[in-house]
Amino acid sequence: MKKTVKVISILDRAKSYEYVDESPIRGGVKDVYFSPDREYVVAFYRSPLDAGQKERIMRIVSTYLGNIQNGNSADYFLNEIFRWPYDIVERDKLTGIVVPVYHKKFFFAKGYIGSDNIQGQDKVGKWFTAPMFRNQQYPLRLDHSELGDWLSYFQITINISRGVKKLHQMGLAHSDLSYNNILVDPITKSACIIDIDGLVVPKLFPPEVIGTADFIAPEVLKTKHLSMQDSGRHLPNQKTDLHALAVLIYMYLFRRHPLRGSKIWDLDSEKDEIISMGEKALFVEHSKDPSNHVKADHLRKWDAFWGDPQKISYTAAGPYLSELFRKAFIDGLHDPIRRPMANEWETALLKTADLIQPCHNPDCAEKWYVFDNSSNPKCPFCGTPHKGTLPVLDLYFKFDDEVWKPENHRLMVYNNQYLFKWHVSRKVIRNENLTMQDKMPVGYFTFHNGKWVFVNQSLTSMKDVTEQKEIPTGSMVELTDGKKILLSAEEGGRLIFVTLVNQ
Repeated sequence: MKKTVKVISILDRAKSYEYVDESPIRGGVKDVYFSPDREYVVAFYRSPLDAGQKERIMRIVSTYLGNIQNGNSADYFLNEIFRWPYDIVERDKLTGIVVPVYHKKFFFAKGYIGSDNIQGQDKVGKWFTAPMFRNQQYPLRLDHSELGDWLSYFQITINISRGVKKLHQMGLAHSDLSYNNILVDPITKSACIIDIDGLVVPKLFPPEVIGTADFIAPEVLKTKHLSMQDSGRHLPNQKTDLHALAVLIYMYLFRRHPLRGSKIWDLDSEKDEIISMGEKALFVEHSKDPSNHVKADHLRKWDAFWGDPQKISYTAAGPYLSELFRKAFIDGLHDPIRRPMANEWETALLKTADLIQPCHNPDCAEKWYVFDNSSNPKCPFCGTPHKGTLPVLDLYFKFDDEVWKPENHRLMVYNNQYLFKWHVSRKVIRNENLTMQDKMPVGYFTFHNGKWVFVNQSLTSMKDVTEQKEIPTGSMVELTDGKKILLSAEEGGRLIFVTLVNQ
C-alpha cells in the first residue's frame, strides 16, 4: 500500500493536503509528489528557503493569485495558460507549494514514431522547436499525431503572448521563460506556462536565476560576471522576458534559434557562448551584417530545411510578424526598450492568422502558409502553387462622414472560412475577454458555382456599396474584383475592399 503524507496549509490551518511519499519527480530545485487522486502535486524545495523566498511564495499563492481570480478571464488564465500554485505547506523545515496537475493533453500519447520511450512524458516546448524531431529520416522523430501543423503554432504563441502580457500587466516578470517552462500541445493548440514560483517583482523580489541558455537576454549574459550589487549588472526583468518571448515565437514558427549562426568568437566554447549570445549577439538573418548568417553546409542533415534561412526566411511569417522580428532581433537586441511588447506580438499573430491560406498539397506537413502578397502565391514549405482565384479583403474604418481609411489589416479568403464580429466592428477586440456570443461567426465564405461568395448569417446592416444593394441575413453576395462591401452601418462598422489575385 502506498504511503501517503498529510501536510497543513500555512495560509489556512484548516486546509490540508495529502501526497504519495514515493518516487518524486526531481526538478531543478524541487521534488514533486502527486496527490493520491493526482488532482494536484506538492512540490518541496530541497533546501530550506530564507524569509525573502518564503515571502515571495506567499505573495504568489495569495496576492497575485487573487489578482488573477478577480480579474478578467480568470478561468482562461488559471485553467489554460498558467499552472499557478495555490497554497504553501511545510514539512521538516522544507517549504512546499501546491500546484494543480497538468492537463493530460500535455503528456505524449504516442511520442516517438518507433518506440514508447517518451510516451507519458511532459510535452515541453523543446520537442517542437528542434527540426530533427519532425524530419522523416530521423530515427527518433515524433509521431505525426503529435506534431500539429503550422497554424497550430500560431495559436500556441498567441497563448504564450497572452500569458506574458498578463504577468506584465500585474507588474511581474517570469524571469526564466524558455521551452522548458512552457508545455505545449499542437493538436489542441494549447500552451501552459509552468514554474511560476520564481516570479520577479521589481524592487521587491529579485530574480534567483539568470534564465535558461538560448533565452537569456544579451545584456544579462554580458554583465553576468559583475556582482549582484554592481549598478552595471543586468538581471532578468520584464524586458528580458520580452527577449525570451521573441525567441520562443521565432523558434516555434521556424524551428531554429535566431542568434545561433556561423560566427565563432572564441575557440573556448563557454566563452564563445557568452559572447555570441551576449555582447556580440547578432541575428542570423540580419540584412546588413551577414557575418552570423547560417552556412548550410555546416548543418546536420536533419536540420537542412528548417535550419537554413535561405530555404525558409522569417519573412515567410508575413509583414506584421516580420516587422516585430526585426524590432526584437535587430533594433531591440541590444536596446531592451525597443523590444516589442507582449500585446504587440499577440496582435501581430492574430492579424497574421487572417493571412493564412491552406496548402493544396494533401501531403504537405505544414498544411497552412501565410499569403506572400504576390500575384502567384505558393506554399513556401512544399512549393505547391495556389490553384484558382484568391480573394483578398482589405479592411477600412470610417475616419469621418466622407473618408474611409485602411486598417492595415487584411483577410484572406478560403473555402468555408468564417467571418467574425472582430472583423465587422472596431468595437469588438479579439482577445481573451471575448464572450461566447462574440466568438460566434456572423457569416462564411465559400466557392459556389465557380464564384467566390460570402453568405451573411447574422449581419443586419450589410450593404454592397458598389451596387448599392442591401445584403439581408440569409442571402449571399459575390466577391468580385474591386467590390466594396459595408459590413455594418453601426458606429465602428468596417468596409471591405475586394481584390482577386491569381486570376
